[in-house]
Amino acid sequence: MLQSLMRSLFGTPKPAAPDRQRLTTPEWPSVIYAIGDVHGCLAELKGLEQAIYADGAMFEGDKWIVMLGDYVDRGPDSAGVLDHLMSPVPPGYRRICLAGNHETMMLAFLEEPLSGSDWLRFGGHQTLLSYAIDEQSGYFDAQTVEQRRQILDNHVPRRHVDFMRGLPVYLRVSNMVFVHAGLRHGVPLEQQSERDLLWLRPGDDAPFEPGIVVVHGHTPAATPTLSPWRIGIDTGAAMTGVLTSVRLTQHGDPEILQVGN
Repeated sequence: MLQSLMRSLFGTPKPAAPDRQRLTTPEWPSVIYAIGDVHGCLAELKGLEQAIYADGAMFEGDKWIVMLGDYVDRGPDSAGVLDHLMSPVPPGYRRICLAGNHETMMLAFLEEPLSGSDWLRFGGHQTLLSYAIDEQSGYFDAQTVEQRRQILDNHVPRRHVDFMRGLPVYLRVSNMVFVHAGLRHGVPLEQQSERDLLWLRPGDDAPFEPGIVVVHGHTPAATPTLSPWRIGIDTGAAMTGVLTSVRLTQHGDPEILQVGN
């Protein structure tokens, strides 16, 4: 159903290496709300969505919520966040979820749950706890890799795995590119590597391409970045309690919406 909706919105997507979709449409909806890195902060996500729905009442027509990736790790309820992102949105809204590097790290761990995994150090422990798996108790670590994989299969719903595997890597709407991490200068958009799209730390030295605005998360900052060519809205929700969205319209100025301290 999700893939058929994507096709109806954006046509046949261009595959990313190895398999993530890259979505492009020349048409703007009435308004887009992009949301930065959630990192397991379900309460903040629900609160920010309520603020978006209240703000969106002034707009007629299609309203999109674009999630910029990193739904899991660090915060208290990664499993709940994934469940929520798979739930319906109110009439008139569409939610488009992009991939983040933490989803790809989690998927790699589910395939090969090795002791000392980098994913565990980057917040994966909190994600396992949200699925009632305590890998720090010693029991999980004492199992073989195959036994650990079986424990994970028994606790992490297949629908969560399929959801993360199916996330597109970017969305381009006219002159706006929504992506988790950033774009590498000098590389055409269609040729950007998936690793850069998920991991690159953006710089302020120059626009990616004249007229293009990149909207991203991944690089946390105390306040959102609003420049003529880059909008960064990762405000470190799992550490600060602040989750950020930016409201974008075809002709208006960006407006920031936030919940938290």
